[in-house]
Amino acid sequence: MNLPRHIAIIMDGSGRWAKQRLLPRTAGHIQGIDSVREIVTLCVKKKIPILTLWAFSTENWRRPKSEVSFLFDLILKYLRKELQTLHENDICLKIIGDRSRLTLELQEAIHHAETLTQHNTGLKLNVALNYGGRWDIVQAIQTLSKDVLAGNLKVDELTEGRIQEYLSLSDCGDPDLLIRTSGEYRISNFLLWQFAYTELYFTDTLWPDFRERQFEDALKAFTKRQRRFGFTSEQIEELSA
Repeated sequence: MNLPRHIAIIMDGSGRWAKQRLLPRTAGHIQGIDSVREIVTLCVKKKIPILTLWAFSTENWRRPKSEVSFLFDLILKYLRKELQTLHENDICLKIIGDRSRLTLELQEAIHHAETLTQHNTGLKLNVALNYGGRWDIVQAIQTLSKDVLAGNLKVDELTEGRIQEYLSLSDCGDPDLLIRTSGEYRISNFLLWQFAYTELYFTDTLWPDFRERQFEDALKAFTKRQRRFGFTSEQIEELSA
């Protein structure tokens, strides 16, 4: 099976999962952690190099304050509880997104987790936290503009490749496969630059129910796609011969 090298997942539907069971939305987020564990474990087992999970978007601040607070507390607990397991399994953890609005306690936990796992050579696990695709592009433009003004970069050097160096996942390459759960058919401001040629897979399964069988279905669907990148089918077949 020709597996994707880099998988990105929009983990959607935890609130609806809870609502269907007449539970508070927070119950869905708690249950969703089990799906995170299972998918991370499967990626390690299948030797998929990179997994990027969207945990909290720049737009999620619009949710009720109580839910936002709960989500960040849950993320902090997950970091502390799972860190040693991640490290023992040679997983390199990286958090992408704007950290300025995060609590100092969470920022410190992130720094500790990234420092501990930075030299691990197994699965590279990216967690997008307070992340938005437009934010990513804006911060890249701001940073490279400073380099231009400082004389470290010339305007005619601003190629696609150079701009990508300033984006959050500059060292990972673009995702090969995006999975979005819960039946929504949009990318919702996630990795806008990086998704130019990403294969998109949408499923009605709510995130807390997304486990091994559903993950296998997504991988099988990916293997049936012909990724042409602007070439014709005939050219791809010739290159593969």
